[in-house]
Amino acid sequence: MPPVIGLPDLELKSIEYDKKIYVEARLRERPNCIRCGSQRLHIKYSFNRSINHSRLGNQVMVVRYRSHKYKCLNCGRYFNLKIQGVLPKRRSSESFRLEVFESHGGGVSQKYLSETHDISHATVERWYKEFIKDRISELSGRKVPLVLGIDEHFFSKKKGYATTFVDLKNHKVFDVVLGRSEKSLEGYLKKLPDRDRVRVVVMDLSSTYRSIVRKYFPNAKIVADRFHVVRLLNQQFLKAWKQFDPIGRQDRGLLSLMRRHYENLSPEQEKKLEKYFAKYPYLKVLWEFKHKLHDLMRLKTLSKQGAWKKIHELLPMLDDLKQSPIEALKTLGETFYSWRDEIGRMWRFSKTNGITEGLHNKMEMISRRAFGFRNFENYRMRVLALCGWNGVINRTRKYI
Repeated sequence: MPPVIGLPDLELKSIEYDKKIYVEARLRERPNCIRCGSQRLHIKYSFNRSINHSRLGNQVMVVRYRSHKYKCLNCGRYFNLKIQGVLPKRRSSESFRLEVFESHGGGVSQKYLSETHDISHATVERWYKEFIKDRISELSGRKVPLVLGIDEHFFSKKKGYATTFVDLKNHKVFDVVLGRSEKSLEGYLKKLPDRDRVRVVVMDLSSTYRSIVRKYFPNAKIVADRFHVVRLLNQQFLKAWKQFDPIGRQDRGLLSLMRRHYENLSPEQEKKLEKYFAKYPYLKVLWEFKHKLHDLMRLKTLSKQGAWKKIHELLPMLDDLKQSPIEALKTLGETFYSWRDEIGRMWRFSKTNGITEGLHNKMEMISRRAFGFRNFENYRMRVLALCGWNGVINRTRKYI
């Protein structure tokens, strides 16, 4: 007879169809003693077991078989029959429990799962937490990543922001810590092993995070995140534009043209911009300067010599910005000048915190599905299990 799919120790005897699919099964072969491996076994007593195994179509499959308690005549050890894929004292196979966990993690509600899998709401929640804990235990031996991304995200109104540490090489969340100040992160970072192995840290233009990295990751080079650099450039340009023409930003079509890169302008759009710049010639100079600076910030994977040449192009532009009478441009020049080393490394390095922002979207979906979290540790465990797990199940202990 063929084995039951997913339960190789059992073979199929018969199938009965009702509200559920009932599969009658039996042992394929007599087991050996779990201590000495002897086959000289005596059946002490027998009992029936029924386990939920999987779903076929919209029906739950229930596997029934006769189990035994054995006594080894060689070493005298007593033991119950163990089926590969079914834990002792469980009424469901591990594949059935994993199916419920993955469905609930994918957004299926407890109410719907209780109806389709014929289990209670509490059972769904209990299984889900057990698998979360299993995944967290598998992550306990991880080392600090060589390439680290640091960014903040909002947790709750009561507890404020949290800091996300991301393994940018493997696109996984390394950890989530409540708070974004040095005081709130100090306890965690001091206990973090292998801090010296971090080589690169990517972050936005946050002076707080920069001082934290310099203090707790002494061997790491800080790289400015390209997205945040370009965004700050555009924001300060729009502020400067407001000083020349406060009403112009209210025109959505004109605002779109001013934001658009010159390579993406059609001939009609170029004519419209030229007509507008005829009224405000200083804006044209400012717009061209902004795009020249923008082109520099978009560069990446340059050689060491290429980055050095671009630095000599950037520094005079920053001096012009710092001497500008426009406050927004002066602030931009001072900020970029204080981050000139990190921006220079940005040209040599290709990784960005776009990976971190994408993981933040996943974390937001986790929070929405749970209708928010009050306990930060529960939130952290969900995030690590769903966004930081490597996807390899190490559950050999559950298949003995």
